[in-house]
Amino acid sequence: MSDEQTQDHEDTERTESTDGGQSNTAKTDTSESSNAFPKRVLLVPYPKFVFMYPTLIVSAVAAIILQLFGNGGQIDPDNDLITVVMTGLFFVVLMINTFILVFDFPRATSLTLIAVGVSLVLGSWILFMAKPELLPMLGNVLNSIRPAANSAFFICISLGMVLLYAAIFVKVRFDYWELSNNELLHHHGFLSDLKRYPAPNLRVDKEINDVFEYMLLGAGRLILHPATEKRAIVLDNVLHVSEKEKQLMRMLGSIKVQIGNGEGGR
Repeated sequence: MSDEQTQDHEDTERTESTDGGQSNTAKTDTSESSNAFPKRVLLVPYPKFVFMYPTLIVSAVAAIILQLFGNGGQIDPDNDLITVVMTGLFFVVLMINTFILVFDFPRATSLTLIAVGVSLVLGSWILFMAKPELLPMLGNVLNSIRPAANSAFFICISLGMVLLYAAIFVKVRFDYWELSNNELLHHHGFLSDLKRYPAPNLRVDKEINDVFEYMLLGAGRLILHPATEKRAIVLDNVLHVSEKEKQLMRMLGSIKVQIGNGEGGR
């Protein structure tokens, strides 16, 4: 019986060691898969209209609120506070959103704009403290401006913007760039025309031209320098540009390693 117990104990140790080896192998495979290089990287330049989504969100919210709590098609700006507030909020967001699209705000310009805004607020506060009689006058002027729009207006705006977004997402399916299999590919046209560039020795530069666009969708500019091209390839408004740059660097690094191993084998 003692020999049988000893043999059973040895079999149990072998089983545990085998299970441990399999678990370690599984952990290694998992870590390797998590650190694996991407098989391809898609680079899609979008038009600037994609940054208008805050206006779309406010318009859709206003349409829902006015449809539920508004007075239908009847608008009375003097008594309908909800309509006035939602319409005013919509125009403020629309103005800020359009301002961001029209002008570029690099880091230095953004800091200057913030400093100017803070100075204006402090200057207004000091002015109203020195001359408090101006505050009621300003309040009367602002109170006299009561924009109002019904739910049908916001529904039309929302539907129109949704159609534009749908058209944009269809368009970018026929015009995008791809880094894959040691090649930089440009897919364009409805017939899937393809132009190829060699990926080895490809240099990539990233630029953040607008801080606010980067805050909205992480967008920026990628500048690609293929070794066989004299002119750089500029891709504007690439979403999540920092993540795309990291993926490109990892994939280009793997291409260099593959090329180095191939030359060493020779």
